[in-house]
Amino acid sequence: MKKSLSLATALAVASLATLTACQQDNKAILDKLAAIDKRLEGIEKRGVGAAAGQQRPQRPGPDPTKTYGVPVLDAPAIGNPNALITIVKAYEYACPFCEKARPTLAQIHETYGDKVRVVYQPFVVHPQTATLPAQATCAGHKQGKFKEIDELLWEKVFKARKFEEDVILSLGKDVPGMDAGRYATDLKSKECEAWVQKHQQGLGALGVGATPAFFINGRFLSGAQPFPAFKTVIDEELKKAEERVAQGTSADAYYRTWVIEKGLKRLEPPK
Repeated sequence: MKKSLSLATALAVASLATLTACQQDNKAILDKLAAIDKRLEGIEKRGVGAAAGQQRPQRPGPDPTKTYGVPVLDAPAIGNPNALITIVKAYEYACPFCEKARPTLAQIHETYGDKVRVVYQPFVVHPQTATLPAQATCAGHKQGKFKEIDELLWEKVFKARKFEEDVILSLGKDVPGMDAGRYATDLKSKECEAWVQKHQQGLGALGVGATPAFFINGRFLSGAQPFPAFKTVIDEELKKAEERVAQGTSADAYYRTWVIEKGLKRLEPPK
């Protein structure tokens, strides 16, 4: 088999991983594909199976059966702060799958009401386009206007494909009650840069490598999954939470007690 075909195979396999999520955009991925191509070519020469049957090595990720202690204190949230279910969404504004997940989250809010809150944490996989929007959410959050800025970023930036700095800066003027001057200053501040980087690093330490990614009371769910996939995990976690509250855990301490304190703090190395 020709080398070009083996590289095409590697690219095709790699593309399957992006069906429900946006992968990190960097040179390392291209280097890995080139290395895989060389390995496939070597396998062909040794006669150890067809190249088309080879699988791209998978990046280690969070174990969906385990609980991860994802901090949420300085991240914007929508929903009851004392909800028994906390969903952390790792996302960015240049990822179509993140936008695709929005109606599902709306359905979750409608279905579960005060039992669920969604916490939003930036994880930038397209740095050239999504970094400044992430900092815009920091600026909006500092004025208690995350929800409004989030909506504008999807409607006026993502859907219009207008990621220019002047467009993002202008959003502060479109939110009632927002100090547009403070928003513009905060958006480009070192503080908001550090805020985005902190969440990026924290999520990365837990194995997140694509968006959207979700932690439902610390349990991982990858990609823009349909509502039933969320419902299965939410219902399991809600049953446990209600039992623990009945046994004495206060609702306002539930996430801290059973997720933050007892959950894993980093991705475990593969065995």
